[in-house]
Amino acid sequence: MSTITAELTEGYAVTLGTSSGHTWAADEPTEAGGTDTGPNPYELLLGALAACTTITVSMYAQRKGWSIDGIEVSYDHDRIHVDDCADCEAHHRGYIDRIVSQITIRGDLDETQRKRLTQVAASCPVHKTLDKGVHLEDHVSFA
Repeated sequence: MSTITAELTEGYAVTLGTSSGHTWAADEPTEAGGTDTGPNPYELLLGALAACTTITVSMYAQRKGWSIDGIEVSYDHDRIHVDDCADCEAHHRGYIDRIVSQITIRGDLDETQRKRLTQVAASCPVHKTLDKGVHLEDHVSFA
């Protein structure tokens, strides 16, 4: 189980921490009323997805003994109208969130290896979680 804590510090600035001792910041850009002291929540989400994809592809290639010279991953998030989405299911209405990837894998790889790494790139644990959907349980208390 992974646990992250968040504490509001000033304005919209948030200090994030893990049970293993890592800390970092999140905030909103100045145009949204924040102080831009860290990435916004969607950037953090995309960062988690990009890191997971990069690590998963690298681990897989390493286990197979395939030579990878580098991996670059970029994700973009936006909201589009469902009518503009050719891959969307019929039960969606209105606007949906869309995440688009650009993954570049450098190395001397044959066609079979390239095809497999393309599949692996879409199967990192964070990608699978987002693709399946998430059940959220909210517990709010007041002190």
